[in-house]
Amino acid sequence: MVSRQSPSGASAADFLPARITLRSLAAAAQGCRGCDLWQNATQAVFGEGLKRARLMLVGEMPGNDEDREGRPFVGPAGRVLDEALDEAEIDRRDAYVTNVVKHFRWEPRGKRRLHKKPRAAQVAACRPWFDAELEVVQPRVLVCLGATAAQALLGPAFRVSREHGRFVASPLAPFVTATQHPSAVLRAPDSARRAALMATLVGDLRAVAKVLR
Repeated sequence: MVSRQSPSGASAADFLPARITLRSLAAAAQGCRGCDLWQNATQAVFGEGLKRARLMLVGEMPGNDEDREGRPFVGPAGRVLDEALDEAEIDRRDAYVTNVVKHFRWEPRGKRRLHKKPRAAQVAACRPWFDAELEVVQPRVLVCLGATAAQALLGPAFRVSREHGRFVASPLAPFVTATQHPSAVLRAPDSARRAALMATLVGDLRAVAKVLR
């Protein structure tokens, strides 16, 4: 496994367990101090799903609900993802779902905790956790959900708006693609835009379903 360190030299690689399994990784991630995000997070939110899932879905980072519950994609964006997967005829129980960053980055807004995009150094510091998950799961299809995941895994020049739904050559998996993050549907300014974004998400996932079949 290649260790990727953040510019500061801090890395999750220092906290990986000696024996790499999904269970040991999830436990070890709770003690990760590879970047500063652990300080304000409730817990690390590791991926979950089948050990040898044919599909891996990779988002940006846990949100408020995920941080509280300790599971990925259980909040509003997770419900959008579940709906889109259902429409695309993909069973989420057959997938492995994770994020490129395992701790919630947020800023206070009154009593609320609002999502704040992770810095590039934080994404880089967390990368060894994803690499270890990938090593175990070895999916046939990998889907990046949103720009942060896509640019972290496919390169900073990747643009989801231009290249979503296309399969690209990558050492990550036999079939690799990207689509918008489900939270984009939630942020849509009106119902028409929301419907259009949802249709795009479902369409991209239907292309994934064809490969899985």
